[in-house]
Amino acid sequence: MTHTNHEQALLNPIFKIISTAAKELNLDCYVIGGFVRDYLLARGTAKDIDIVAIGSGIELAKKVASKLKGKPEVSVFKNFGTAMIKYEDIELEFVGARKESYHEDSRKPVVEDGSLEDDQKRRDFTINALAISLNEPTYGTLLDPFNGIQDLEDKIIKTPLAPGITYSDDPLRMMRAIRFATQLDFKIEDISLNAITEHKDRIKIISKERIVDELHKILASKIPSLGFSLLHKTELLGYILPELTALQGIEEIEGQRHKDNFWHTLEVVDNIALNTDNVWLRWAALLHDIGKAPTKRFDKKIGWTFHSHEFIGSKMVYKLFKRLRMPLNDKMKFVQKMVLLSSRPIILSEDFATDSAVRRLIFDAGENIEDLMTLCEADITTKNPKKQKRYQNNFKLVRQKIVEVEERDHVRNFQPPISGEQIMETFNLKPSKEIGIIKEAIKEAILEGEIPNEYDAAYQFMLKKGEKIGLTK
Repeated sequence: MTHTNHEQALLNPIFKIISTAAKELNLDCYVIGGFVRDYLLARGTAKDIDIVAIGSGIELAKKVASKLKGKPEVSVFKNFGTAMIKYEDIELEFVGARKESYHEDSRKPVVEDGSLEDDQKRRDFTINALAISLNEPTYGTLLDPFNGIQDLEDKIIKTPLAPGITYSDDPLRMMRAIRFATQLDFKIEDISLNAITEHKDRIKIISKERIVDELHKILASKIPSLGFSLLHKTELLGYILPELTALQGIEEIEGQRHKDNFWHTLEVVDNIALNTDNVWLRWAALLHDIGKAPTKRFDKKIGWTFHSHEFIGSKMVYKLFKRLRMPLNDKMKFVQKMVLLSSRPIILSEDFATDSAVRRLIFDAGENIEDLMTLCEADITTKNPKKQKRYQNNFKLVRQKIVEVEERDHVRNFQPPISGEQIMETFNLKPSKEIGIIKEAIKEAILEGEIPNEYDAAYQFMLKKGEKIGLTK
């Protein structure tokens, strides 16, 4: 066990207040987990601080709150024996040291009071079991019963107990192992990685919300493919996102092959991670090709096809979000829209982009045109330097064209120059299908470039169109 002094980790005055409160209650207490890990990795100061008390964590939290400026509220979670204080920009969580035992069909433990070492044993990984004493005689001493310091140095994810026990007890830890490996660029110990594969079906007892929380963190990391490769390798991905695993593999018929759309997808996600922190745009990159598995066909004349994969994929996004209990709101609609439009700029970049095609793209993408272009540029995964340069130059031309067309025609947030009310007034109409026909015709004429996006031109066009369908002014 390491006993090195780390008082510099405890510079925040809050730690002295906790220490004093614990002394008054005659309790021992320690800061444990992510705060200690991140301090040792010099990853900046974590704002979530976990305090473990040998005794009642709830009592300690109340005592600490009474000593803090403004006496912040203590949120008590009796069932878990925990309490939380939000103070300034810090979130303090207090828990009594405990030992846990689990039933096979649940991740809710049977909890008993325990020692600090019992508490460290129940932690997920050795690097999260590190504790620093807040007790007067040993203030700042690091307690490391499982050699977590060495594992930090070796960049390895290990469990304090046999991995089979740790993962079976709480299967969410399998996701957390992969998430930490991704965020920290650490390696999961082989015996631990094998244990994840062995216990993969235990993930079924974990709530979808907790799984998605880990997926978000993997997607938000610097190189998301590290995590998705591990999810794939351990076969967890098939339980969570079967739409992705369905993309894996290359088929060959009559000497014609298609690319492996699974590994291509991971490249796209890594590419987009270089250019955006928007996790929903990263979701769009992850799901942009999911429609390819159900639409894959072989055509003797043209080879492999994936007709309408964007349309099918955007429908699949809804089902996937629903299954994972993700928000069925604007975020989902954004991902759907990106998937649906994901090939449009690519087609434009391969052909000569006409003004009307660009106008339609701006109209359909609206305020998300920039995100769509970022997604499509990330979709360039060719290893041929000439091709890559050509695609990138083509996209530059499309971007240029978008700016020119938008400056001239203002179709990004398209509002028709003529309203339905004006059409009704002009032709003395009651609500009817003719109004819709005329509105649609004006919109099409503007998008096709037949008339400018201006009131006078649209008004004249409306009169002609009305005449054609037998209306009189």
